[in-house]
Amino acid sequence: MRQSNSYIIFYASVLAIVCAGLLVTANTLLKDRQKANVDLEQKMNILSSVIEVKEEDNIDTLYSKFVKEFVVDFEGNIKEGITPKEVIVASEFKKPVEQRLLPVYEFRNQENKDKVEYVVLPVYGRGLWDVIWGYVALKEDMNTIQGVKLDHKGETPGLGARIVEEEVQNRYVKKTIFNENNEIESVVMMKGEGMDWSENPHRVDGLSGATLTAQGVNNMMKEYLSAYENYIKKIKKK
Repeated sequence: MRQSNSYIIFYASVLAIVCAGLLVTANTLLKDRQKANVDLEQKMNILSSVIEVKEEDNIDTLYSKFVKEFVVDFEGNIKEGITPKEVIVASEFKKPVEQRLLPVYEFRNQENKDKVEYVVLPVYGRGLWDVIWGYVALKEDMNTIQGVKLDHKGETPGLGARIVEEEVQNRYVKKTIFNENNEIESVVMMKGEGMDWSENPHRVDGLSGATLTAQGVNNMMKEYLSAYENYIKKIKKK
């Protein structure tokens, strides 16, 4: 039997309302789980920039054992009453560098909790198509890179998206961020790929066909390491 137009419109409207209600309910029920998954992934990235994390490891246990987290300002002073979980790095990125809140994740010595063995610093920027981000881990000298973890939202597969590959990230290991004048020089991903930069403390091989993504990574590293410079120098003095 042929239905009237009003019946079809009514039926479609009811169906749309029911589907919308189901989506809202599902989002509400899964919100806490989604947030927990995001927190767990963040902890894993912070840990894996310093140590090897195995599948059987309990991430929360490892994190609570090794990491002391807090927030500093541009001058390197700890901001009391605020935690890294409350800082949205993507939002801070929109502010002038001098006004940003900067999360810090310190790996403390298990026998001497006052001794900082590694420091992990979040970095954030723009690639070719969308935002990129990551973590840079520094050794005790606050100059030598222990490891990096990089990620992206929409870089080109097989080109700029390669920043997530372990082989690319390992190029940064043992590079240094300060020059001989004690100024932040950072580490630059060069144009092109296949060159040997092992003897240069501030250069790594590039990404073939992804010059703009590499440039975005370079800008991100320099901007955020410079933002943390005052904090880094305070730790070096200690």
